[in-house]
Amino acid sequence: MKPPKVVRRIIDTLAEQHPNADTELHYRNAFELLVATILSAQSTDERVNMVTPALFERYPNARALAKATPPQLEPQILSTGFFRQKSKALIGMAQALIAEHGGDVPADMEKLTALPGVGRKTANVVLGHALGVPGLPVDRHVLRVSNRIGIAEGDDPVKVEAQLCAALPKEKWTLASDVQILHGRRVCKPKPLCDVCSVREDCDYFRLVIGPAKAGPYEKLTKAGPRKQQTRAKKPQDDAAPVRKARR
Repeated sequence: MKPPKVVRRIIDTLAEQHPNADTELHYRNAFELLVATILSAQSTDERVNMVTPALFERYPNARALAKATPPQLEPQILSTGFFRQKSKALIGMAQALIAEHGGDVPADMEKLTALPGVGRKTANVVLGHALGVPGLPVDRHVLRVSNRIGIAEGDDPVKVEAQLCAALPKEKWTLASDVQILHGRRVCKPKPLCDVCSVREDCDYFRLVIGPAKAGPYEKLTKAGPRKQQTRAKKPQDDAAPVRKARR
């Protein structure tokens, strides 16, 4: 893995490519973000944002949601998928907030993850974005981006979170997650768009798998999309050069 100084530089560069990076879930307080993040499992932020306005109007706080029944709640969250499990988790979470925390969302990892339906990733989202507590949520995008670039190693979210947190100051933890999530959605997709990646010169995947001869100069993403890739003549040895696999 890369040294902390390089990791910090990479995160800062990604932040320049994705300015104002933030969670794309819509919320007004910690309770709403907690509900929205639970709903976002196996769903998209866009879909969740379509569901939550009516949901929050009917259940504006933990006390209201704690009184709901699954038959009442399920139709409202049906389109987010896994609605039965999510309904039980949301009602259980709200009841636990009332019983154990006076209806407030605790600003503590252990207390959050003790709530029904709340894992470490969800807790980190709420801590970092709504409660002002440093947190680094690791989802599939962060796993893919961090492993490809070489700033973390492994497919265990908890271990990757620990690696990234160890390399970054606390004030950059939430930003590091946000920029990698956006980078994974927009650029470093399963089939990556390396020609529009601002950190490809530091990226192990680009260096070892794609190769410098297979992409043009870095072009910034714009609303109109990347500019047409410039071409350059191949060196004679390019065609014969073996393609090496990235190290895991």
